[in-house]
Amino acid sequence: MAFVHLHNHTEYSLLDGHTHIYDMVKRAADLDMPAVAISDHGVMSGVPQLCEMCDKVEEETGKRVKPIYGCEVYFTIDEELRKDTKPKLYHLLLLAKTNEGYHNLVRLVSESHVDNFYYKPRTTFSMLQKYGKGIIGSSACIAGIIPKLLDNRQVDEAVEWAKKFASCFEPGDFYIELQNQGIRTDAGFTQTELNHMLTDVAKAAGLKTIATNDFHYLTREDARAQDYMLCIGTGAAFNDANRMRFENDQFYMKTEEEMREALKDFPEACDNTVEVAEKVNVVLERDSILPRFPLPEGETEESYFRKRVQEGLIKHYGDPVPQEAQERADYEMGIIIQQGFPAYFLIVQEYIEWARNQGIGVGPGRGSAAGAIVAYAMDITALDPLSNGLLFERFLSPERVEMPDIDVDFEQGRREEVINHIKDVYGEDHVSQVITFGTLQAKNAVRDAARVLDYPYSTGDKITKMIGDELGITIDKALATNPDLKKAYDTEEDVKAVIDAALSIEGHVRGEGVHACATIICRDPMSDHVPMKRDTKGGGIITQYDGHYTPELGLLKMDFLGLRTLDVLTIACRNIEQRFGTKVIPEDIPIDDEGAFKLMQSGNMDGLFQVEGALYVSLFARLPPTRFSDIVASIALNRPGPLESGMVEDYIKVASGKTSIHYYDERLRPILEETYGTMVYQEQIMQISMAMSGFSAGKADKLRKAMGKKKLDIMRLLQADWNTGAVENGYSLEIAKQIWEDAEKFAKYAFNKSHSAAYAILVMRTAYLKAHYPNDFMAAVLSSYMGNTDRLIRYIASCNHNGTPVLQPDINSSNEEFTPVEEGIRFGLVGVRGVGRNVAEAIIAEREANGPFTSLHDFVNRLDTKCYNRKTLEALIKGGAFDSTGYTRKQLMYFIDETPLLESASKRQKDRERGQVSMFDLFGDDPDSGFEEEIPEPDGVEWPKRQLLSFEKEIMKIYVSDHPLRPYEGTIARMTKFSIGDLAERTKEIKSAVFVGMISNVVTKLTKRGTKMATFTLEDTTGHVECICFKYDDNVEAIQEDAIVKVKGKFEANDRGNQIMAFEVEVIELNEADARPSHLELRVAMADFDQSKSLRLNRILKSYPGRDGVVLFVQQNDGHKFRAELPVSVDSRSQILRSEIQELFGPRVWRAS
Repeated sequence: MAFVHLHNHTEYSLLDGHTHIYDMVKRAADLDMPAVAISDHGVMSGVPQLCEMCDKVEEETGKRVKPIYGCEVYFTIDEELRKDTKPKLYHLLLLAKTNEGYHNLVRLVSESHVDNFYYKPRTTFSMLQKYGKGIIGSSACIAGIIPKLLDNRQVDEAVEWAKKFASCFEPGDFYIELQNQGIRTDAGFTQTELNHMLTDVAKAAGLKTIATNDFHYLTREDARAQDYMLCIGTGAAFNDANRMRFENDQFYMKTEEEMREALKDFPEACDNTVEVAEKVNVVLERDSILPRFPLPEGETEESYFRKRVQEGLIKHYGDPVPQEAQERADYEMGIIIQQGFPAYFLIVQEYIEWARNQGIGVGPGRGSAAGAIVAYAMDITALDPLSNGLLFERFLSPERVEMPDIDVDFEQGRREEVINHIKDVYGEDHVSQVITFGTLQAKNAVRDAARVLDYPYSTGDKITKMIGDELGITIDKALATNPDLKKAYDTEEDVKAVIDAALSIEGHVRGEGVHACATIICRDPMSDHVPMKRDTKGGGIITQYDGHYTPELGLLKMDFLGLRTLDVLTIACRNIEQRFGTKVIPEDIPIDDEGAFKLMQSGNMDGLFQVEGALYVSLFARLPPTRFSDIVASIALNRPGPLESGMVEDYIKVASGKTSIHYYDERLRPILEETYGTMVYQEQIMQISMAMSGFSAGKADKLRKAMGKKKLDIMRLLQADWNTGAVENGYSLEIAKQIWEDAEKFAKYAFNKSHSAAYAILVMRTAYLKAHYPNDFMAAVLSSYMGNTDRLIRYIASCNHNGTPVLQPDINSSNEEFTPVEEGIRFGLVGVRGVGRNVAEAIIAEREANGPFTSLHDFVNRLDTKCYNRKTLEALIKGGAFDSTGYTRKQLMYFIDETPLLESASKRQKDRERGQVSMFDLFGDDPDSGFEEEIPEPDGVEWPKRQLLSFEKEIMKIYVSDHPLRPYEGTIARMTKFSIGDLAERTKEIKSAVFVGMISNVVTKLTKRGTKMATFTLEDTTGHVECICFKYDDNVEAIQEDAIVKVKGKFEANDRGNQIMAFEVEVIELNEADARPSHLELRVAMADFDQSKSLRLNRILKSYPGRDGVVLFVQQNDGHKFRAELPVSVDSRSQILRSEIQELFGPRVWRAS
């Protein structure tokens, strides 16, 4: 006696099923069931996971549960698949019997989604006829067409449909399905009554019956959790009487005894489930199905691969190729050919080559692929692995056959062109993007639970704040580590209810999305191998299988990543060529440029790839980079693990000479010298194991993985070989053990050197451009963030501080986007509200064709009136775009508002279109004609500065030519520890602090208690942050547009954005005295002030540019003080500046005033 569940819904029946696949398989094993099926609504998303979990459970328990792959499809009798009315759909259960049947099921499910989706993915009878071979079908639950006909007392039609369905499958492969969860049909039949009718249909049609429970959750106790998921999916509250719900708690994975009891009148139906399971024999294929690369005539994949590699070796190393490079390439090619991957490299090389030929920026490589000389030779990566000490085996081990994984960065704005090229080469139906599944993490589970249980938003919000922002935090972990949360759970009824509900749904799939960069390229049409569907948001065709599983099924998954830095490089090089006629090619930029290193030593790193921000400024101030390897190391070190472990501080001490360097053994110096004896990279651990203990490269990679993932069993086995090999090679056992101990400690934080080195190339390219072409580079950075106000404020502030002023737009010198000019950077015309790209193009085209505009009158007469309207001109005027014509903005607005300027221009335009020529057209361009349009002289009367800036912000969303608070930066710095721009990068809350800035965007509303609250934006020269104040009535006088205020409150950082909870808001009165710059006073003793410290102090001060002066007082030995005003301006508010000065001189020596 046995039983098999054949009709089951997992969490991939989105927000309907609650069952985790592992739990389902484990329960099947515990219940001694020989097999278990998956049959989610309309999709096959869980199929590869079912395969994986059956293997995992067998490994854990020794019991083999056979996986059965299926789908409950939505069947329609409408062969025309009309879309003018909501379709009538029925359920139908389909299970793959053979591998041919599996592929047919994949094609059927794909077609129902991709071609037939309307409300649901629809399956027709003709599709069953076409794809039925190798599939087992059954009549499904009471929502199937046969039960529905019986419920309507149409017995003959039910028999007819049973026979029709049976004709689509091989003899004996269609079953009538019986269920009994204790519910009634629409007509009022009990399920037992319906089951007797279904059994009669089966007999009349010559078919067998099977028993199923259509389970949606694992155990009876999970019914409530599944109900919560239903509420999330339908947007309903749990207590809503009219919502969709299951009728009882019987839809769970019952034992064989429970199933036989529920269907005791039909024992053969339970027996037949085993028969079905025994029929099934499907093995998911895992052979590589790489696409066929279009080869030149006469070439094989192997011969063409060797040819392209050899060509690249000669290009990079010269002819003849040096022995070391040739031997390394021959070794790598041998492994790649042996493992069957030449086509992979040819495919990647082709689309990278194509992208470069189209002028699309391509990254220098990322990840471990940079360790392959083959990738370097084929220009897939831009880094010589020999000179940089990179290992091929970190990328592709000779001791394991795994699909290579080369991720490629492209310009963000042109990535789609590359994907379209791939579709052109291999066929649109051979290329697809990849689905992703989002699961309910702790905080979202709490928010959903609070909403479903109909608690106010504040209840869920309070709990999520106590959970915190730790990566990967779970509710259980938060309860164990946060006593406030535990206390609230134990003492507050609403908190307990929400957390209990959240715990029951945490970790379950909540929705689907599209992978940001993964693309599958297949040899055959995608739906031959993977079920496909349409993206629910964008409508594109995507896989139903998560990208995690596609390589295991032999499919080629490529990551095409969009990298903004590549857009910046392209724009910057274009700027340089337009301004200077100099063609800079990013790939040709040197990685050892002194100017680039000096720039990074100065701390002026905003806009650089990867290394901008306070952490890198601090690191480079203490350890100035002077060579490429310093940048590589900094990328590997500046991560949470090394920072929190103290590894970075230890590295700085050794590198700066404060601690002596040791290499364990002089023979290991070549491996450890570039990182001052510290194991910073995973490759160094591998190299030591090879050099000292004689490990093969594959074995060294196995050690790297085991150490990184703390696989103790593998580590113990390898440690014995490590020690033995070291001793055999003449190293002392003591040294071997010491290195093992250190390696084990560092392995947790050690980084992939190939990835660091590839990214360091981009650091150097951006640093080179900023060092030598600052206006052109920063204009490119600003252009890449058009529309992102937060970033623009930050970078504009940085430009202004660092001697590259950002200027208002100008009709004669601004291009569409931010434009580098001799005196700084001009705001782009497209950034002006109301000036679209078409208008900007027309303005630029006219001035390039006929010279600069001399006045507003000249502008309106020359430009086609279809290109602009009154609002366009007003925006350009208020934004400052006509300032260079010599007229004030106030006078220009007078021309618009109080004179017939626009009407006259419009009339002239119409006259021209009718062929009528005016006196202006005849003589306006002739200086000797005596005719010229009368244009008033500039009167020099302007709006007040505050009004000018207010209009600027209205038009461009940010202050450009100046900021109302800029004169008061020093005064504001003395009132608060925090600049608002710094808050954007902050991830931890500040429980109580003072924040200073200007208020805008005030919105008031009533709370549920009937009191007034306000939200507003607080802004300073560095950025802005949203604020919320529940005590509006107490602070009403201060919470006003454009008020400069001091806010006492709490800063909150969470996944929904940052905000300040304002407790008190107080207006600040600032006057002329407050506008004077502050200065930094440094008081040091002569004994502490030598030439070395003087040079270092100079470098530190230059690293933090600002507007504050520096005064140095040196206490001489005879008691006299020497005072000097240093020729440098700094940001005296910088905490890092102060900490570095303290580190240089010891006790606190600075004072800001």
